[in-house]
Amino acid sequence: QVQLVESGGGLVQAGGSLRLSCTASGSIGGIFSMGWYRQAPGKQRDLVATITSTGIINYANSMKGRFTISRDSARTSVYLQMNSLQPDDTAIYYCNCIRWGQNYWGQGTQVTVSS
Repeated sequence: QVQLVESGGGLVQAGGSLRLSCTASGSIGGIFSMGWYRQAPGKQRDLVATITSTGIINYANSMKGRFTISRDSARTSVYLQMNSLQPDDTAIYYCNCIRWGQNYWGQGTQVTVSS
């Protein structure tokens, strides 16, 4: 089992920035990728960005240029720097990892962007 704990959400004004963090613990050997997804009220959970164990990064098109995913050298933590936030970015942001083909999710952290 892998446990994921997120932090860094909150309330920010439009145009502002936030940095989310996620740390994995437990059976972390064999993690293929870590990343972020988000779910707005009444909508499905969508990809934000992922990074594989070899450093391959994938962003949702709408996030490119505003959001940056990174990780620590131990590859147990992943970060999401979010700039130029807009009200449409309001959602619960979930940390995700894939290990041996199984998805693990954090509890989510709320990001609210006011206009």
